[in-house]
Amino acid sequence: MAQWGVTIGIPDVPPVFQAAATEECPTQKLNWKTDSPVWVEQWPLSKEKLKALQELVDEQLAKGHIVETTSPWNSQVFVIKKANKGKWRLLHDLRQINNVIEDMGSLQPGMPSPAMLPQNWNLAIIDIKDCFFQIPLHPDDAPRFAFSLPTLNREAPRKRYHWKFLPQGMKNSPSICQWYLPSLLSPVHEAVGEAIIVHYIG
Repeated sequence: MAQWGVTIGIPDVPPVFQAAATEECPTQKLNWKTDSPVWVEQWPLSKEKLKALQELVDEQLAKGHIVETTSPWNSQVFVIKKANKGKWRLLHDLRQINNVIEDMGSLQPGMPSPAMLPQNWNLAIIDIKDCFFQIPLHPDDAPRFAFSLPTLNREAPRKRYHWKFLPQGMKNSPSICQWYLPSLLSPVHEAVGEAIIVHYIG
């Protein structure tokens, strides 16, 4: 499960607990209130921020999280400095896109109580990091999460990209995460029926 950014710690692993998670990548299609493209023009950025944005976009492109696009949809992007780190963070303003996405329903109401687990039960702790960047968007939805990369002083045509994976800031991202994780764990449920699997995405 390394490709999902998963760290697993299992003390005294019993032989019966040998099951593999599926390699398939299911997708959850979004429901849209409109098929008319939403275009929000990119605002100007300073030279320093443009440089940081270019580096962050190159990084996401190299990781395969985004692809070049000719999508008629567009939302603004900007960068902010991470607190006390001096590094930049890419943010995608999806508020206008969120307005035309239908809600997917209620989220998990809270964290499960560990007090409900049997005493002396063998535990496996799975920490899923950067979950959003491992969950693919449905191919029909991906082009709607597009943005433009401006150039300094408009010296060249801007390049445009869209996300291939779940973008942070999309209102249904937590719901899709909570739907996606059980789909990955279902082979474990089938292979080890007596296991109690408790999961929570905050």
